[in-house]
Amino acid sequence: MIPRDLSKDIKTRLQSINGQLSGLIKMLDEDTDPEKILIQFKAAQKGLDKAHFLLLDETYRKALAIKISETVEACPGDCGNEDRIEFIRKQFPDLELDSLTDKMKEIATLKSKLEDSNEE
Repeated sequence: MIPRDLSKDIKTRLQSINGQLSGLIKMLDEDTDPEKILIQFKAAQKGLDKAHFLLLDETYRKALAIKISETVEACPGDCGNEDRIEFIRKQFPDLELDSLTDKMKEIATLKSKLEDSNEE
């Protein structure tokens, strides 16, 4: 579930982009200077990218937080990966979006190894 404040922010951004798109259509109908049209396209794209980033950031951070929590629970303190798990846990608040996917893969691999060793 998307938090209400995030949902509201994204909706506001999308409504603004909708207005920009309507403006672009009007500019095309009126044969506006192509340079001005290009500026509006860039502004609309930037707004869409930001809304998309906000949603992905929230989604990935939540998923990574869950994975970290599950992995910490799977490691009782002597699993051999405590240092790496703790390092990822401490890095979590400062991770950039492009780092989140890498850390998700890494923590998933650690969790899988822990589950395999716990079954043995």
